[in-house]
Amino acid sequence: MKKIIVAYSGGLDTSYCIKHFTADYGYEVHAVSVNTGGFTSEMRQLHKDKALALGATSYTHIDAIQSFYDTVVKYLIFGNVLKNNSYPLSVSAERIVQAVEIAKYAQTHEVDAIAHGSTGAGNDQVRFDMIFQTLVPGIEILTPIRDHTLSRKQEIDYLQSHGIDWSWEKAQYSINQGLWGTSVGGSETLTSHTPLPEIAFPSQLEKEAPEKVCLQFTKGELTAIDGVSGSSVDCIVKLQKIASLYAIGRGMHIGDTIIGIKGRVGFEAAAPMIILEAHRTLEKHTLSKWQLQHKEGIAQWYGTHLHEGLYLDPVMRDFEALLASSQQAVTGEVYITLYPYRFSIDGIQSDNDLMQSKVASYGEENQGWTADEAKGFIKILSNQGKMLYALGNNISNISSL
Repeated sequence: MKKIIVAYSGGLDTSYCIKHFTADYGYEVHAVSVNTGGFTSEMRQLHKDKALALGATSYTHIDAIQSFYDTVVKYLIFGNVLKNNSYPLSVSAERIVQAVEIAKYAQTHEVDAIAHGSTGAGNDQVRFDMIFQTLVPGIEILTPIRDHTLSRKQEIDYLQSHGIDWSWEKAQYSINQGLWGTSVGGSETLTSHTPLPEIAFPSQLEKEAPEKVCLQFTKGELTAIDGVSGSSVDCIVKLQKIASLYAIGRGMHIGDTIIGIKGRVGFEAAAPMIILEAHRTLEKHTLSKWQLQHKEGIAQWYGTHLHEGLYLDPVMRDFEALLASSQQAVTGEVYITLYPYRFSIDGIQSDNDLMQSKVASYGEENQGWTADEAKGFIKILSNQGKMLYALGNNISNISSL
């Protein structure tokens, strides 16, 4: 009897996979779920009950929240990564870690194949397949939904014909919740002009009076909220609970999929959006001009490669090394005010704040150099421009001035 792992989410597609491989091929199916945030104990038990009822031999729940933070989220914060300057890579970051955990499980269990419920139309098929092909190249990858272009009705009819008559009514909105944000899909996200309605978002506005929050960062990592220390994961969860009451962090991401088509998805990420902006502000005060410039470019590539499923390429470890090195001085407090649907960064306090330097300070008066020294610096700085202008080179764009 062949053994197969099904990356089980509890939804229709992966439920079909379990029944399909047990009923049609007689496989010994082992269902594995990976939690990167959002799982409740009730959900975990429900997934187990369903997997076993579908015919799975075993069900395994892997808690990968801390691993998700340590291997991916931490570097997204270090890099202030927002895809297309808007989206905190909530789902794409999760999928990479889920695929890696499934592959690790396969490495320690003798199995013949791994199955996942991806279709042929999205990014996840690329992310899962690339991770599996790299980490467990000798194990076959099976994707019946993609291979047979199955519709939801076909899957439901098949399950019902095998005595699985559960309610598979598709929710009006598809919600994928994790540590680093929640994605929201619906009929509106299939258009280019229609916004998601208020009810589509999992968090609703519950507080309107402004609230002050203080975030403490230690070498780039969030380590305390309002003076109460905790792990970075706990702080992210805590901030999400506080800020979601203000319905903060909503957005609509429009981007290019790995397979070359445009995609549109809504998201709600209160904690990620606040943390990234707070961290970015603290960096502006504590990093050098060239650190800020070069790490921004590296961070964009890091986010792009992560999104494209290239997490295992060695260049990602190189990017991570630079991003981590850049955080040595990023320690301090960031003061924030929460409002309905938005927030403001009020200021920072840090022993490493370069604005408090005694060498020189920004403003009307400076004791760091003399007027003649400033004039000489500016004269030398303008030398190349004077030479180019005198020779008539590179000035076509200003000829009309």
